Amino acid sequence: MQHRPIKVLLVESDESYLEELQGGLTQGHQDALEFESVGELSQALARLSQGGFDAILMSLDLPDSSGMVTFDRAYAFAPDVPIVVLTEEPDEETAVATVQGGAQDYLVKSEITATMLVRAVRHAIERHRLFSALRSLSLIDDLTGLYNRRGFSDLGEQYLKLARRSGRGVTMVFLDLDRFKTINDSLGHHVGDRALLKVADILRATFRRSDIIARLGGDEFGVLALKAADESSELLVERLRESVEDFNDSSPEPYQLSISIGMAHHDDDVRVRLDDMVAEADSAMYREKHGKKAAALRER
Repeated sequence: MQHRPIKVLLVESDESYLEELQGGLTQGHQDALEFESVGELSQALARLSQGGFDAILMSLDLPDSSGMVTFDRAYAFAPDVPIVVLTEEPDEETAVATVQGGAQDYLVKSEITATMLVRAVRHAIERHRLFSALRSLSLIDDLTGLYNRRGFSDLGEQYLKLARRSGRGVTMVFLDLDRFKTINDSLGHHVGDRALLKVADILRATFRRSDIIARLGGDEFGVLALKAADESSELLVERLRESVEDFNDSSPEPYQLSISIGMAHHDDDVRVRLDDMVAEADSAMYREKHGKKAAALRER
């Protein structure tokens, strides 16, 4: 039985590389993939609006867009088409960010062979189908769009495996919205929902796309982050507190946000279990929350 070729939209502005890539498929793989190429993101979006593609193979650096913005716009425009990202140099941070953001694979141009490319596209299509099925199993929190506890648990275990392979430390951040019951009881659940949505927005703006951010239940949130060379976990948490203060200073909402935060670091023992990290960060968060309550009682 003869299968039709996989139709791929190739988004790449380097014409010499386009010729090299497509020429490489003549060695026994010419019938596996059918390319249509464009050189700019705007052209890609226009073509995607017409449909008909099985996958997207795209460079992040184009004449009219560069970096993660390129991927974000393409993914938002065509979330049902699996994307394989091309890059000039190996970059673990970008690799994790694109996959966490929805890409199915990440390939370094200089390392690509015809066999590798065909296999990567085929696997990307299958992984995309699997991801769509997993989404239907409710890994996403309906209100905030963050992962829920089940999604956090499933993806968190994979994240710890990545930390082990890359030899990088990992941080668990656990936070709780203070006086959330008071907001719900005094202002209504619709206002409470808005507060939870704002916390989700602040978390997305504070942490990297490669970090796993989840609403763990009620007014509790968790973040699992790989250690970055250019910033400490403490700096990220301080930025989180500053973002909450900025919201309180400028928001017209009839409430003030207050959060309690706990962290667990594991720089050396990355074989630690996810449940243990969550419990450790949760305990640290409750110590901070109880300290606030004790301080409030002393001031009365």
